[in-house]
This record gives sequence, C-alpha cells and structure tokens, in this order.
Amino acid sequence: MIYTVECSFAEPLRETEWNEFYSGRKLPALVSVSGFHTSQRFKAIRSGCPVYLAVHNIDGLDVLNGDEYREKGGGNFGRWQSDITDWHRNLYDGVDPAAPDVTTGEVLLLTSSGPDALAQLGLMPQAMHAVAMEKHPRRRWLASAAAADMPDLSKLPDEVHPYLPMTPRLTSARTTAG
Repeated sequence: MIYTVECSFAEPLRETEWNEFYSGRKLPALVSVSGFHTSQRFKAIRSGCPVYLAVHNIDGLDVLNGDEYREKGGGNFGRWQSDITDWHRNLYDGVDPAAPDVTTGEVLLLTSSGPDALAQLGLMPQAMHAVAMEKHPRRRWLASAAAADMPDLSKLPDEVHPYLPMTPRLTSARTTAG
C-alpha cells in the first residue's frame, strides 16, 4: 500500500532546519519501522498543492496504528507541528508493485482528475484508491518521467501536480535483505 503525507510549512525562518530534520532523521526512522518498505520525499514545483509530499510503501493500516510507528515519530512532527499547514495523510491501494523510485532528473506527477492528463503526456499512470485516513482525494493517479522529456512543467494542466525528489528513495534493511 502507499501511505502519503502532504503538507506545507508556514515558518520560512525554520524551514531549512525542518527539512533537514524531516529528510535526515524522520524519513530514516520511519523506514526502519516494521512494515515500512520504502520512503521518499518530494517538493512541489509550483503552487496549487501542498509544498511537500512523502510517499511510503507499507504493509497496511496496522503499521500506522502500531506502537513502533508512534515511538519512531510517526503521526506527528513534534516541535514542528505548529508550523505545519495543509497537512493530509492517506493510505492508498492499487499501485502495483509499488510507488516509483524517482531519481534526480525525474519528476513525479500526481492528479486526482483521472488518468487522461498523464496519458496525454505519454505516461502510463498508476491508479491509487484511498482506503484509510482522510480518504480524500478518493482516487489518484501517479506517474514518473524524466523531467527533460516533459513539456514546460509550469505549463502542465492545473490538475497535474509535479514534484521533484528531495531525497533518494530509502529502502528498509528488511526489504533489501529479503
């Protein structure tokens, strides 16, 4: 399943420090939770959506309700919480086998308006269906591509949200071991 966390950050003077915490400490802690397989963090290229997106491959909702997840910082941002805005969490199924590994030079594209906008860009969108947490948007489609192969990203349809990777995709030691 795909667990997404989306948010923006309201305090520009602390944003760099917050990003260092989230990318350098929180993501590695989460991917160490039993049932987490991969984690990757993204930043939106333009407005119209939350600025930050984290995409995790997990076993299911039980992982997010577990003590280990809470003990390792899941579900809250501690001292950063008061600066978090536009915060959304969803659990999706339907992506097979997992969310794409988006590398430097690539872009992740998300839309909730249907697969056509991504297909018209020559991409193969993967459908996701919200099954827990906010359950909104109920359906989403995602695809990744080389940024150089995309038209001007600032001129994509409004309903397509482009994100660049902020981190490499982290993989659980359990996932790579076997």
